[in-house]
Amino acid sequence: MKVLLVNGSCHKDGTTFAALSEIAETLKKENIDSEIVQLGPDAQQDCVACGYCREHNKCAFNDIANEIIEKMKTSDGLIVGSPVYYAHPSGRVLSVLDRVFYAGGSFLKHKPAAAIAVARRAGTTATIDVLNKYFTINQMPVISSTYWNMVFGAKAADTKEDAEGLQTMCNLAHNMANALKVIEAAKNVDWDKAIEKTARTNFVR
Repeated sequence: MKVLLVNGSCHKDGTTFAALSEIAETLKKENIDSEIVQLGPDAQQDCVACGYCREHNKCAFNDIANEIIEKMKTSDGLIVGSPVYYAHPSGRVLSVLDRVFYAGGSFLKHKPAAAIAVARRAGTTATIDVLNKYFTINQMPVISSTYWNMVFGAKAADTKEDAEGLQTMCNLAHNMANALKVIEAAKNVDWDKAIEKTARTNFVR
């Protein structure tokens, strides 16, 4: 089993990466593979509603969005991390996710997902709320933790001081791992085996 982690920050080794790395480390202990995809500092194309993806199941702009779609074909879960600049997710995260979910939503459907936010001070809960909407419109179970999925720090080293934030990331990873294991076990369940369909009562004749 594998979880794809999307780092929505411009900075490869910044605070968002530090939080995602904590999740990746805990997933490894749970025998769950993971991979961190970095959006990077380059400008990200927004969706232009061209309709190309309706016939091709991928975006017309062949960039990181299509890379994420391809990786989600073989991934069992998704975690998206975003830094907070102006009390909401970074613009690059939203531009990419708009295209990933519009063009490749069928490859993400029903897979558990979570959003995390990293900030110096405020805007984390608003960021998480926005990101969660991508999951809930696509029938993806949203994985929670023992607090809202946030870590505080102005730079990567600061996150090490946020003991509760890192604990929240760790518990999020455990919950994701448990959800994946339950889903995997349920694949062997015959849901219709104990379903009774013999009784039929008609009140209108």
